[in-house]
This record gives sequence, structure tokens and C-alpha cells, in this order.
Amino acid sequence: MKIIAAFGNPGSRYHFTRHNFGFLALDFYAKIHHLEWKDSKKHQVKYIRQDDVLLVKPQTFYNDVGQSLASLRSYYKLQPTDFLIICDDFMLDFGQIRFRERGSAGGNNGLKSAIAQLGSTDFPRLRLGTGNDTLRAKLGDTDFVLSKFTPEEHAQLPQILKKIADFVENY
Repeated sequence: MKIIAAFGNPGSRYHFTRHNFGFLALDFYAKIHHLEWKDSKKHQVKYIRQDDVLLVKPQTFYNDVGQSLASLRSYYKLQPTDFLIICDDFMLDFGQIRFRERGSAGGNNGLKSAIAQLGSTDFPRLRLGTGNDTLRAKLGDTDFVLSKFTPEEHAQLPQILKKIADFVENY
């Protein structure tokens, strides 16, 4: 079993915010493949099962996503390397996509939670750039990650989401 976990915050209030870029990416993937999300209260996730792959969107808040990952890890008897994490990263320019097999949290609270709960930094991650230095300087980090994409960024989302969907498909 492999788990592809996207990070975000639950609730419609957070749709199209920078912190929900991971959710947006898996929602796009599900839409183009005509897949439906199901709820698991036990693991606190929305999920889609495709053969031996589970797509998940933790329904805890962003800073606590590791709780859901730990629950899934225990239930399916997984190793940290069985997870692929998809999360936003404001240190990367908007639209930049970076894959790493392992690494630090790099200041990302969702990754900090995942590392703490999985007990390892040895899991692959796909970081989705949301950087906009001008807007971030104006809003501050917390308000920036919870802000909506600008109209210019929003216009670029379909091409970016297609690239991410292709990566997930080939992963």
C-alpha cells in the first residue's frame, strides 16, 4: 500500500488558499479521473482507493496532519517511505514544483507534524510553490498562507495542476 497525502485545511473557507494547494492538486487529479472522495472518520481523512494506492486529504487542520498519517501508518503497517506528501511551500516561486525523496520540514508546519508523527524525515514530498514575496511582505506569513491566489496566479493554476496530476499518475 502506498499513500499519497495532500495537505490543507478542511472546510470551504479555505478553498483556493495557498495552504490548500495540496488539496487542490488531488481534487484536480480526482476530477480528471472521475473519482469520488469518501470519508474515514477513523483516520480523519477523505480518501480515494485505487488498487494499492490511497489518495488522502487529512481532515485535521494543517498543523496536525501528522495525526492522520500516523493512524494510516499504524493501520496499514506502513513505513514512512510508503508516503508521498504533497504540500505548499512559500519559499518556492509560485508554480515551481520540487520533488525530494527526503528532507527537513523547511519551516512547513504540516511537514513538522508529519515528521513528528511518522518519526522520520525519510518520506518523499512534492512541494508546490506559492511564493509571492510582495504579497507575503504585506500580509505576513500566517495571513499569506491563508490568502487566496491572485487573479494572475489563479489563471495559471490549470497548467500547474495538470503537471502535478501527471506526476501523481506516474508516481
